[in-house]
Amino acid sequence: MTAQPSARTPFKGGFAPVTEEVTAFDLEVTGRIPAELNGRYLRNGPNPLSLDDPSASHLFIGEGMVHGVRLRDGRAEWYRNRWVRNAEVARRLGEEPRPGPVHAGMDFAANTHVIGLAGRTFACVEAGALPYELSYELDTVGPSDFGGGLPGGFAAHTHLDPGTGELHALAYFFGWDHHQHLVLDQKGTVTQVRNIPIADAPMLHDFALTERYVVIYDLPVTFSMAHAERGVKLPYAWNEDHGARVGLLSRETGDVRWVEVPRCWVFHTLNAYDDGDQVVVDVVRYPRRFVDARLDLGGSPTLDRWRIDPRAGTVTETRLDDRPQEFPRMDERLTGRPYRYGYTVTTTDLKDVFPEEQEMEALPDGAFDNTLIKHDLERGTGEARVFGRGAYVGEPVFVDAGEAEDDGYVMSFVNNPDRGAADLVILSAQDFTGDPVAVVHLPARVPLGFHGSWIAD
Repeated sequence: MTAQPSARTPFKGGFAPVTEEVTAFDLEVTGRIPAELNGRYLRNGPNPLSLDDPSASHLFIGEGMVHGVRLRDGRAEWYRNRWVRNAEVARRLGEEPRPGPVHAGMDFAANTHVIGLAGRTFACVEAGALPYELSYELDTVGPSDFGGGLPGGFAAHTHLDPGTGELHALAYFFGWDHHQHLVLDQKGTVTQVRNIPIADAPMLHDFALTERYVVIYDLPVTFSMAHAERGVKLPYAWNEDHGARVGLLSRETGDVRWVEVPRCWVFHTLNAYDDGDQVVVDVVRYPRRFVDARLDLGGSPTLDRWRIDPRAGTVTETRLDDRPQEFPRMDERLTGRPYRYGYTVTTTDLKDVFPEEQEMEALPDGAFDNTLIKHDLERGTGEARVFGRGAYVGEPVFVDAGEAEDDGYVMSFVNNPDRGAADLVILSAQDFTGDPVAVVHLPARVPLGFHGSWIAD
């Protein structure tokens, strides 16, 4: 059962929300689930309780719903989907709100990412709200400030340093004159807070991490009081008066070296690393975004590389792949280190996110044919796995299974239009276009959403 979309909502096609929470056990599997995959594949995304709600008018503010599949000993033990219960969602579902802290009155049903930390599970979002802790079975425990360690909100994207085991995040909030660099240890305790002065309250969806630096994007999408006064639900807009630069925050000293970059917008980082005295940052780059606080203007995304020379204060920009694509992921054992392979996705329903985007509409249909792309950045080549129309392919998550970078699996939720439900598709990273290793057949549709994680037991 799905809600019926109206013309005014972006929640249509692959993004159309589901209206029921489902629990199913002993799922049907085609192929064989590798025995070493013991854990949960979880993914978060906006799923309004009703398409008549104001939250259904903007893709980024719908109530979060986490979808999860539990794998163990070669079996798919369960599938669950659960709304994140902030106080309002709990009340509307006839439940008591969960007690816990709230930052600046921003109690939001976190809808952007879901991560594992210190044996716990957290649904995350940006812009000032706190994360929500979930149980192993995805029930809401309550909002969390990590034992009082967060001075404000948290972040949609975090990056784990594989060498130190520390989790890094960058928080932002329209009421601050700074961004906030946060470090958490392996026990989930906030061990470091650094404030980085920033003008105009810019949006900061993601950042990058290297062994020496935290890479901060200060780009021309900023909080707009004019749009807020007009009632825009997400009042961030392209700002011609705000420049574009990248900050290299020294992890040792906290000093920041700013370098100007060509004007653009970046939602997501693929990876970054130190290369001698220079810094390499691979990003999905838009020419512009949030023009007049809208998602449907600004050009299509490409995979680009910035090579930053902090001593000279210069950046060289190179196009790695000009196909429109998003949601980049890689082998996170190499976060902040030199790497070779990356994974991205392109889907027809990106055009539903940008319904009036002239540049996107002019693209050939095949540019958005529900495809996963594996990039070989050493050779400058790519492999494309096409799933076809109606597949609604989600973010690809790499799961390691051996010591080599390419030794592992790529997981993604993929809609099966013949069944009217979704599959969890498990691919061999080394045989990316071959037959799937396993396909877990879910009992329900999984709408397109945002980000997720493989959380091993």
